[in-house]
Amino acid sequence: MAYDKFEILKTTAVPLPIENVDTDQIIPARFLKATERKGFGDNLFRDWRYNTDNSPKEQFVLNNPIYKGKILVGGKNFGSGSSREHAAWAIYDYGFRCVVSSFFADIFRGNCLNIGVLPVQVSAEFLNEIFKAIEADPNT
Repeated sequence: MAYDKFEILKTTAVPLPIENVDTDQIIPARFLKATERKGFGDNLFRDWRYNTDNSPKEQFVLNNPIYKGKILVGGKNFGSGSSREHAAWAIYDYGFRCVVSSFFADIFRGNCLNIGVLPVQVSAEFLNEIFKAIEADPNT
């Protein structure tokens, strides 16, 4: 699968202020059966996005129509856990092209860079400022 070249990204951001997001939360292991690098976006944060009856959880940010940007802003320690590259594939396939956090697991960061998702690591203080700015104006 060819990935788009990353040049300039002008978009809004989607806040996910949850710390210690591991790769099994990003894409649960039960969805790793696909042989191609597509279709994983449907199950991005599956257990957080959907109830057991497959109905969307209204309170989860990806189910909120206000947030439609291509930048995912996550809490500290994003992409920890197993080294599955499927987590980066799911983020890309969903439509995100950039992930911001105050800390990334090294393997997850490398997997993102390999497919054209830009992982941007910022200080904890600046991350908090980003969350405040998004809360104040989701169209920022």
